Amino acid sequence: MKVLVATEKPFSAKAVEGIRHRIEEAGHTFALLEKYKSADELRAAAADADALIVRSDIVDEAIFAAAPKLKIVVRAGAGYDNIDLKAATAAGAIVENTPGQNANAVAELVIGMAIMAARNKYCGTTGFEISGKRLGLQAFGQVSRHVAAIAKGFGMDITAIDPFCPAEAIEAQGVKVATSLEELYAGNDIVSIHIPATPQTVGSIGRDLISRLPKGAVLINTARKEVINEAELAEVLEARPDIKYFADVKPGNADELSDRFGDRIFFTPKKSGAQTAEANLNAGLAAADQIVAFFRDGTDRFRVN
Repeated sequence: MKVLVATEKPFSAKAVEGIRHRIEEAGHTFALLEKYKSADELRAAAADADALIVRSDIVDEAIFAAAPKLKIVVRAGAGYDNIDLKAATAAGAIVENTPGQNANAVAELVIGMAIMAARNKYCGTTGFEISGKRLGLQAFGQVSRHVAAIAKGFGMDITAIDPFCPAEAIEAQGVKVATSLEELYAGNDIVSIHIPATPQTVGSIGRDLISRLPKGAVLINTARKEVINEAELAEVLEARPDIKYFADVKPGNADELSDRFGDRIFFTPKKSGAQTAEANLNAGLAAADQIVAFFRDGTDRFRVN
């Protein structure tokens, strides 16, 4: 079987070699496409591929049409909204993700952003300490659990909400449970967003929730930009000069926000949560192992379609 690794934003060299080794050791053919400039390049490279490993690369209906042999696509990471699940299913291909492999890397970025915001981007003015502050986690998946574990070391008071995670499971981690999103936003000095972009969540975080944040609060988004109502975010930032917004997902109105709100906002130039050598390696090797297992005996434990 031919396994194509196609990444506009490449894996680390160590991760690529690790993936290559595991694919070839299992008797499959390894192919690599990095830093491509157009969807045409991806379609051409995937034309004879049986399996595909991607990161944030777009895998749409046109890719499946151009790659009739494709049986499995693995997204090296947790989120998979870059892959057209309906098109994959229609084409007879399965889609998997690699949950948890990037979790610690993203969690460390969350804490780093919290400290950066607390210290006013290290500009020399008086900031605050995150020790003893209240941290709210919107969703309690793998990333949030890592954030909570790190935050405990800072002595933070942690609350979470997740409709898909039983309250007992959250409390078992030493984290309090919020009864509503309104309570989560109103009751925490720092709120960190960890929800996927779905029809239910797109644009769901706007004026109503953000305006409930207490004085001097920080909103951190390392999830997806689409979950934010960007126009309403700008309205609240205008009305509430005490609030900060730090994100690993550059909003569509980033230039407007930068011009209007300066040091109260921060966006990474490119999504950086999983950009560590360790996360690269973990997610890449997990993707390779999942493909090997699928071709060996049909294992599809992390199937999402």
